Amino acid sequence: MKITVQPSTSITNKTGFWRTNRPKFIYEKCTSCGICTRICPEGVIKKFSDKAKPYYDCDLDFCKGCGLCAVECPFKAIEMELDEK
Repeated sequence: MKITVQPSTSITNKTGFWRTNRPKFIYEKCTSCGICTRICPEGVIKKFSDKAKPYYDCDLDFCKGCGLCAVECPFKAIEMELDEK
């Protein structure tokens, strides 16, 4: 069996499987300031605009559940909850 090891990023490797907490977005409190997208160390929070109001969400396949987004959100629009897989 041949194994090739290469540098990678969270974009290429799913890392969310070992997460214990997950972000829960509270859309009513979100002002679309975008701070969560800038603070996320994995870059997995994205802005969507397919609803009347733009909103943010993250790709849980890559979210490690660190909670920085919830800590830094000035409007408390993100809460961390236990990830029950």
